[in-house]
Amino acid sequence: MAGCWSWFLLLTVVSSAHAEIKFDIPAGKFFSYELMRETFQSDFEPLSQLYLGRLYDDPMVFKCNKQYFPDLPEWLHFTQRHPYDNGFLYGTPMSPGKSVIEVYAVNKRSYETTRQILVLNVYAAKTPPYQAEFFIKLREIEKVLPPPVQGEIKQDLQKLWDTEALDIVNISNALDRGGRVPLPLAGHFEGVYVKVGSEQNFSSCLLRTQTAAHRQQCAAGAKVKVPGGCNFCRIPSNCISWCSTELFDLSQQEPSPPTPTLGSGVLEAGVDFEPPESPEDRDFLPDYLVTVIVPLALALILFLLLAYIMFGRREGVDKRNAKTNQIQLYHHHTILDNTDELRNMADHRSAPPPLSTLPMFDSRTGARATPSDSPRMPLIMAQHDPHVDPLPRK
Repeated sequence: MAGCWSWFLLLTVVSSAHAEIKFDIPAGKFFSYELMRETFQSDFEPLSQLYLGRLYDDPMVFKCNKQYFPDLPEWLHFTQRHPYDNGFLYGTPMSPGKSVIEVYAVNKRSYETTRQILVLNVYAAKTPPYQAEFFIKLREIEKVLPPPVQGEIKQDLQKLWDTEALDIVNISNALDRGGRVPLPLAGHFEGVYVKVGSEQNFSSCLLRTQTAAHRQQCAAGAKVKVPGGCNFCRIPSNCISWCSTELFDLSQQEPSPPTPTLGSGVLEAGVDFEPPESPEDRDFLPDYLVTVIVPLALALILFLLLAYIMFGRREGVDKRNAKTNQIQLYHHHTILDNTDELRNMADHRSAPPPLSTLPMFDSRTGARATPSDSPRMPLIMAQHDPHVDPLPRK
């Protein structure tokens, strides 16, 4: 009997883990849902708390996406600062519809995974005609999304608006609105925008933010003082920034023009069809000159300039030889002659050895001398030639 009862508890927990959670959300109203780590912890360890008395506090990472899609709907956002923090799904739907959200929780200790299904039914609702957006500088999005904190902020804004009929329209992170990432120091926060709406017109405190004197004071960068009798901030971290307050009067908006009616596409009887007139003739000569002639002219100029640099400014061989030292020139011609001689020998294996390989020879007459083993005998026997300048002496 005890075993059957244990299996019944296990099946109950498993079935509850995969049950769908349904929400009915009015369009234009703010929605937030907190993913509690304690709820998913009981799914990971369903029987350890009952029989063993163990209470785990494991780090968890949540992954959220629309069913059969890789990401969330456009209006829905997810945030989780740390694996030991709860996650939040939040956003404001603007059009009716149904969305099925899959929430996967990954246990970072045991790497187990569990799933939760959220069904969000968005129905049409009336949009509040008067809306106001406030900037709370000393808050972060994770600290504002819990329902108790939303209630505290709503109470302060109700006193500021002087009405109880006030609803939160949207809450967004300042980083999503182009704000800068704060320094990782105490006292630096990201900031949060809170938008509320009501059927009642704006109070006198809110209308003061639209005066020219208030705008001029904010543009000057001076410290803006709270208007007299309008400070309803009980908690310092919930105080709004008066220079970032914006009012939206949707009751004065002009109605959108009606959509045009589409006809059947068939011309009525007795009406002649008048085709549209052909467009005026256009002169394409300027476009042709700009796109074809100008690049060709530039290419021709560059070609002539390059040809002048490569061929017009080259010095001749005779001029270069006249400027070269005779000893250096003679050495250069000797290398060329020896190269030609070696190439000619490659065609005939029975050719005599070249003069440059003999121990000593006369470089001018080609006469070969008797080989000698004396190290003092020069390899090239120099002879006096009146047409050749003597070697330079130091």
